Amino acid sequence: MTYGVQRFCFGELSWVSSTILFMVLLGLFGSDMTDCKKRQSAAARARKQRSCTKMEDCLIEDQTTFYSKAEHYWKDVPPTVDGMLGGYGSISSIDINGSKKFLQKFLGEGQGKTGMGCSLDCGAGIGRITKRLLLPLFRTVDLVDVTQEFLDKARTYLGDEGKRVENYFCCGLQDFQPQPERYDVIWIQWVIGHLTDDHLVEFLRRCQSGLRPNGLIVVKDNVAFEGIIPDDVDSSVCRDLNLLHHLVAKAGLSIICEEQQQNFPEEIYQVHTLALR
Repeated sequence: MTYGVQRFCFGELSWVSSTILFMVLLGLFGSDMTDCKKRQSAAARARKQRSCTKMEDCLIEDQTTFYSKAEHYWKDVPPTVDGMLGGYGSISSIDINGSKKFLQKFLGEGQGKTGMGCSLDCGAGIGRITKRLLLPLFRTVDLVDVTQEFLDKARTYLGDEGKRVENYFCCGLQDFQPQPERYDVIWIQWVIGHLTDDHLVEFLRRCQSGLRPNGLIVVKDNVAFEGIIPDDVDSSVCRDLNLLHHLVAKAGLSIICEEQQQNFPEEIYQVHTLALR
């Protein structure tokens, strides 16, 4: 399927290359992902970051090209867990266990608790997060992703539990409108780097309208040490926490909890999880 700029979403992991340090001296790493796995210290990473205050300032090409390049990148990624994680399939359990521990703090019954009825997996890919995190906790789950091949694979990858998936939306996050008051949790992982600042703010606002009472938006993604780091391999960016916090506030949301994911390989960027309402 072909998508224009307003129809592009992403496979589950924009972090495939954006979590891997790709800037060497004055240039960028090539597309060979094996070269990107070289271990570097936090200090070295900080020195090699390109800093700017607005994502659009970091885009070398126009917005349409930025989105179309990412779309083509994900179409070439194999629909496997290792493909979704850019060869880092071994960290999947660490990621899921950290996410489950974080999310379970908010779920249950009682004042202020988040329900466990329906959740949405944004940039779901083949459904890795749906299978191991969301389906075990929620009665029903919806998936949204731009790559039809990923969603087709999800139907078999999820197995019998996939019967509790109600909707597979092949749609871009820039254009996706959650049904009002449908979701207890909207999970957005390793995908915001493929949205411009303005599109991210608009999407978060739409997500807020899609929440049930006491519902929760969870963003889990890479964070830069300073500024914004563009990645030419998958056509994405990695923002620092200050900018991410600013965009969340601009969307009218508050951060009720924030944690850093532990026990990831040293060569990737820090990953933070934010619970928003």
